[in-house]
Order: sequence, then structure tokens, then C-alpha cells
Amino acid sequence: MDSFGRQEFLQALVEGCVLPTAQQGVEQVWQLLLVCLLCRVICRLGVSCHVKHVSLLAGGLYVLYVFFELHMMWVIILSLLCYLILLLSITSRSKGVFLSLVILIYMLMGELHMIDAATWHKMRGSQMVVAMKAISLAFDLDRGAVSSFPSPLEFMGYLCFAGTIIFGPWISFASYLDAINGRKMTVAWFGKIALSFLKSQICLVISNCIAPYLFPYFIPIYGDGLPRRWLHAYENAVSFHFSNYFVSYLSETTTVMAGAGFSEQKDNLKWDITVAKPLNVELPRSMVEVVTSWNLPMSKWLNAYVFKSALKLGTFPAILVTYTASALLHGLSFHLGAVLLSLGFITYVEHALRKRLAVIFGACILSKRCPSDCHHQNKKTVWVYGVNLLFSALSIFHLTYLGSLFDSEMDNMNAEEGYMASHTIQKWSELNWASHWVMFGCFVFYWLI
Repeated sequence: MDSFGRQEFLQALVEGCVLPTAQQGVEQVWQLLLVCLLCRVICRLGVSCHVKHVSLLAGGLYVLYVFFELHMMWVIILSLLCYLILLLSITSRSKGVFLSLVILIYMLMGELHMIDAATWHKMRGSQMVVAMKAISLAFDLDRGAVSSFPSPLEFMGYLCFAGTIIFGPWISFASYLDAINGRKMTVAWFGKIALSFLKSQICLVISNCIAPYLFPYFIPIYGDGLPRRWLHAYENAVSFHFSNYFVSYLSETTTVMAGAGFSEQKDNLKWDITVAKPLNVELPRSMVEVVTSWNLPMSKWLNAYVFKSALKLGTFPAILVTYTASALLHGLSFHLGAVLLSLGFITYVEHALRKRLAVIFGACILSKRCPSDCHHQNKKTVWVYGVNLLFSALSIFHLTYLGSLFDSEMDNMNAEEGYMASHTIQKWSELNWASHWVMFGCFVFYWLI
């Protein structure tokens, strides 16, 4: 592409995509941000806790109506159903398991019978946040982490908290109660909001306007055949990744603006909520690091309330249960289920292989970075860096393969078509099922050694 053609393209891209995308991004969320700010102001006033709970609940219901209109009733029905189940099982020590089963049945009925799939999928994020909050509260009640049974106002205010009900993330019941107390609106608080919102808009522009044209417009690599298919797959993966970062940073913005998302040590208050770590995903040490860094609050939730509960079945079964739970929370979508279950196998094989190699060679080549006082003999030698770089490259390879499913063709499909396996099979067939073959090869190598 000559320089004149490139300048024309960049000008058209800015005027036709970058500016409209940024403008639409602000237009879609300004009411949500305003409601979160109002909730924050109310929590700073000297009113009773009941008034605060009512105000936060009202704010959450309003933003639900703004985004989903009357379809918001399905989120409210789920919330009321969860409280009813908790009341019925108030004397039980298995409230978490029982509520999880009821929520699963509700989700499956919603996907298959109660409402059209397209509308249900629009509310999937909010349904998932409500489900995660209710389940975590039920398990915390079982374990004694939450001492007293919440009132209806506390429960509904927590589930419908305006700062998290639309884009997430999951926060604990204790974090919600901390938000009710209304910490000071400091410069650090405002700075966290401004920085997270700016990052969210940058990620939105990259996802919609930069990543789809990565090859050959920004990085001039040409060609056809299999290399071109892999480059296109990488474009799809990057676009999907940055759409997730957009939601992650936006959820940080709304959560902090509503008064949650801080840590407190003695008198030191930090607005330090982190939902995703993009650098750990784009330049990963391992697939285990990718899974953790993709959505930190959800990873924490899955570990605390699913993996640890299923660990008595064994490590590998617990991993499968965890990824299955994640897939069910995300909805009955074949391509999402295929990606998440593939991730379960890939992360387990990688973790087991690197653990075995670390023992054999006494080297810091585990899936997670070793602490400074680890007992490995080989820590910073050249070949250790080389092995870790090799696994990093392998992780990028897996991410490209898995991310190839999330392209514009999926965006143009209706909800029913999204369930079909044909798209997943076609996309992975075009890449010769390479990631699955590599994973199988790694497993065989691990078994042999």
C-alpha cells in the first residue's frame, strides 16, 4: 500500500470508525455512570442504612430498565427466586449447593423455553452476575463467613447494585456492605474512575477499528493459504480480547464510581480493583496465567466456590467441574462451551507437564512464577528463559486458535445459529485442529516422562 493510500485509509478509519465508536461508547453508558455517581452521593449522606439499600436497589432497577426495558423482569425474577430458596433452606448447611442447582435449572429453562434466545442472551451478563452473587452469599452463609442472614432489602440491594449489575464484576457481600458505608470521594477515587474509563474507550476502539485491520493495513504481511488463515484468526482473537478488556475496564469504572472496589489496610485506603490484566493475556507466561488474568473476580469466584468445593473429587475432575460451571454460567452456546472445555484440558496438561519438567530439571519453569525463595537450582539461566518463552509462544498459539471462533460471522448470526456446532467445526478445521493436536502431543510427552 503506497503512502497516499495508507493516509486515505487512516483518515477514513478515524472519521468512519474511531470517532463514532468512541461517541457511541459514551452515549450508551452515560446514564449508568450518572446513576452510579448518585448512589455514591447518597451513601455519603447521613441517612439510615435502609434508605441507602432502597436507593441502591432503585438505581439498579433503573439501569436494568435503561438497558433491557421490560425484559428486566427476568433478572428480578431470578433475584427473588434466589431469596426465596435461601429462606426455605435457612436451617440447612447446604444452601450453596441447593441454590446452585435451582439457578442452573432456571438458566436452562430460560435458554430453552421461557423467552426468545436473542432477548435472553442480551441479559446473559446481568443474569450471570446475579447468579454468582447469590451463590457466593449462600456458600458464605454455610461457611459462617457471613454471620447474619440478610434482610430482603440488603439481599436485593446487593444483587441489583448499580455498579455491577450491567457489566459486572462479581463482588462479595462484604464489599457491598463496605460500599454502603460511603468512603470519602478523594482525588485517588476520581483518578481511578478517569483512568479506567479512558482505558475502556481505548480498548473499544482497538477492538472495533484497529484489530480487524491488523493485517495487512497496520502490519504489512500478505499471503494466502494457511498462513493467511492464521493471521486472520489472530485478528479475530485480538478483537475479541480487547472487547473483553473494554467491558473489564468499564466495570471497574462503574464499580468504583458507585463506591465499591477498594482495599483497606489500617488507615490506608486504595481504589485498586482490577478486573483484567491485558498484558498477562497478550504476552502470557502460560495458559494458566491467561485464564486467571482474563477476569480476576470471576477466577476468584470459581476458585472459592466451585473448584475448592469439587476438589474432593480429585484435581482433574475439579478442573472439569469448574470449567463446566463457567460454561453453563455463560449460557448454552456451543462455541463458548467448546472453548472453555478446551481451556480446561489445555491448562491441566500444561500445568502437569511444566510441573514434571520443573522437578526433573530443578528449574523455574512452572506455569506460575516461582517466589524468590523457591528451591529450584536453575532460576535465571538462558535455557530457563528459553523454555519459558517457548511455553509463552505456545500459549499465544492456543489463544489464536481458540479466538478464531469469535469473528464477525458470529456477530451476524442469530441466537439460534450461535448454538450450532458447524461454525466451530468449520473454523477449527480450517486450522487443522492444530491446538488440540498439540495439546494431545503434550499429554503424550507428559505421560512418557
